[in-house]
Amino acid sequence: MIRLATFQSDVTPPLGHPLCAGWYPPAKGILDPLTALGLVIVPDDQSPMVLCALDWAELSNGDYDRWREEIAAAVGTVADRVAVHCTHAHDTPWPDRDAQDVLDAHGHPDVIMAGDWAENVRTQAAEAAGEAMNRLQPCTHISTGEARVDRIASNRRVMGPDGKVAHVRWTKTPDPEVRAAPEGVIDPILKTIGYYSQNKPLAFVHYYATHPTSMDGTGLVTPEFVGLARNRRTEESGIPHIYFTGCAGNVTAGKYNDGVADNRELFTGRIHTAMLQAEQASTRQPLERVAWTVEPVRLPPREDLDEEDLLAKIASVRRGTKVHSKHALMLTYVRRRERPIPFTCMHLNDRVAVVNLPGEIFIEYQLHAQASRPDAFVAVAGYGDLGTGYITMETSFDEGGYEPTDAFVSGKSEKIVCAAIDRVLQAG
Repeated sequence: MIRLATFQSDVTPPLGHPLCAGWYPPAKGILDPLTALGLVIVPDDQSPMVLCALDWAELSNGDYDRWREEIAAAVGTVADRVAVHCTHAHDTPWPDRDAQDVLDAHGHPDVIMAGDWAENVRTQAAEAAGEAMNRLQPCTHISTGEARVDRIASNRRVMGPDGKVAHVRWTKTPDPEVRAAPEGVIDPILKTIGYYSQNKPLAFVHYYATHPTSMDGTGLVTPEFVGLARNRRTEESGIPHIYFTGCAGNVTAGKYNDGVADNRELFTGRIHTAMLQAEQASTRQPLERVAWTVEPVRLPPREDLDEEDLLAKIASVRRGTKVHSKHALMLTYVRRRERPIPFTCMHLNDRVAVVNLPGEIFIEYQLHAQASRPDAFVAVAGYGDLGTGYITMETSFDEGGYEPTDAFVSGKSEKIVCAAIDRVLQAG
């Protein structure tokens, strides 16, 4: 028998807490609460498996490991069978205690995180996961469905005729000529997996790849349009809905977002419609087998990252909060580079697979995963361990643009990542 339970826990920051590791203004208001939402699956012959989505911008390095370890201990499994991901709405927290410790040592407190709030909500989320073990129900069937999302995703990197990045489509793109450029490389499909006990739905889990941000830098905390659409489906149906952001490192809503304030509601409606359509188009099958595969991966840091240079930049009092934060995060990754990052995949029967990937990873890796198993329904979650920063393509550094400047790993990571994706997908 395979059993399942869902859990949730509040992860809304207090007012004044840093947002997005200090890259944006701190929280000055709460528009909508933030939640950790999770799914625990327990086959009789295996230890539990956990999928967890946080309404946070990012979670990186040691804090990512500690989240997996605490949840694993609470449900009686090992950390490598726990996948934690962020949805990546920008005006939300990005905890990294190791990087903040570096800043504390150089006289820069409360830049990335403040007090022990992040530790406390991690413990509460783990407790919620542990309590879910008392509510396990038989999971006898799954469903799979998909729908095309209408006018949200577009590739951020608008290429010029010389093969270089000519324009960047940010969260919002006021320039009509840049908005008019083609969508570029995206995955326009939202995928949905439903879990059932006979005819009773237990949970629906959605996957789609775009930066889920219509406005940022406001200090107003919100899970943004993907979280709002998810919440709407939960309220309408009375069934837990969970949302994972796919490989959206180079995908934003910039083509369709001119910055008008009501675009958040517009995009919420479009995601909500796609969720409904994917559920309605779903086909069910008995759930007979669940397997979990893991591949520990070491991704080389960017070649120009040097510990002494990063420390000197952190020590400089002339630099701003974002610069201090960025270099502390880079330094933390350089120091942990030998500690592997788990690439994992949950296999449901023989032809349904959920791939869990780290980093702010490019859409090409999601398309690679789908091409690696053309016989299967492949859903992909990105934004796992975000110690890597962006995971670009090897050619991205020559092409220019924004992402290589915030990639903490080398372009040589591309072949390593693709090989790891292939292994976890094909080993199940």
